Amino acid sequence: MGKIFLLMGKSTSGKDTIYKKLITDEELSLNKVVPYTTRPMRDGETDGVQYFFKKEEDYQALRNDGKIIEERTYHTNYGEWRYFTVDDGQIDLESGNYLVIGTLESYCYIRDYFGKENVVPLLIDVSAKIRLERAMHREEKQENPKYDEMCRRFLADEEDFAEKKIEEAGVTYRFENNADIEDCVRAIREHIHGYKNK
Repeated sequence: MGKIFLLMGKSTSGKDTIYKKLITDEELSLNKVVPYTTRPMRDGETDGVQYFFKKEEDYQALRNDGKIIEERTYHTNYGEWRYFTVDDGQIDLESGNYLVIGTLESYCYIRDYFGKENVVPLLIDVSAKIRLERAMHREEKQENPKYDEMCRRFLADEEDFAEKKIEEAGVTYRFENNADIEDCVRAIREHIHGYKNK
């Protein structure tokens, strides 16, 4: 039986970069699961790669069909943005291990859906100062920077990843990404190997 390794952390904690390094690691041989969202595509994103970008009516149809495993709705300064995982055949634990990017909340839903023994949390931890610096740098590169949304997201993450919620979710292990991202990737890789060799 395979495992779902769920990579999570606050915004600008390095999840996307770490994900790319892990998913392309042939030795780990992790399968990709593409999540869904109703938010607009950012510069450099491609439909079906980072996310399946859907309209609100597409989300409602999937929800009505009982296809949504987990979902989160963010009330942004630009309207409601939904992020969700769909039972669309991408995940088959009989055929291997998977790597998913999510939040603490989505980890809990996916854990409950697939079983605690089949879902492994990978929590990335970064100091608030470094996260803010990274967020500013990323936003500055956008054609139309949305600094208000950046600030809203930063504050929302502080609440979503509150220590009490992490404890209640049963997440006890963290991977620090304050300095060298390669050290963080190496630690996660070793952690995944530990599960695969059980």
